[in-house]
Amino acid sequence: MTDFDPAQHRMISEQRWFEDFVLGERFVIPSRTQTSAVFAAFQTASGDTHPVHYDVEYCRARGMPDLLAHGFQTLVHTAPGAGLFPYIVEESLVGFLEQSSKFLKPVYAGDTIYPALEVIELVPGRSTGVVTLRSTVFNQRKELVLEGMQKFLIRRRPAT
Repeated sequence: MTDFDPAQHRMISEQRWFEDFVLGERFVIPSRTQTSAVFAAFQTASGDTHPVHYDVEYCRARGMPDLLAHGFQTLVHTAPGAGLFPYIVEESLVGFLEQSSKFLKPVYAGDTIYPALEVIELVPGRSTGVVTLRSTVFNQRKELVLEGMQKFLIRRRPAT
């Protein structure tokens, strides 16, 4: 293969710009079961050592069926980089502007969560625009466990 070009080695070949987004467009992020390994990795990364997140007997003594996931442990699965969104805006992404979340139901060890992002607002500017994504996480029982939003500053298509 003599015509290899590293610049063309991309997950998504066609880049998108602000005006390419449409309201209601969804970006699904792969599902993930909240295993003990996920809990341990989050504990290591966060430094949170409260037993509600890492001691099954502590949880059971308080009426919980298993380890309770930290809210941020659930939130982290809405990171756009876990899906295709950042790959389609590699050339147009200026920055991550804002994030907020509501934690609606508990997530326990063994739960499988299903994150997604949906375009809910497009605010054009002169050379950029703000893309607002609604973030959601459902569990295997089809319950909405997290809802929030994320805002990104995206360049408009360059003049040709």
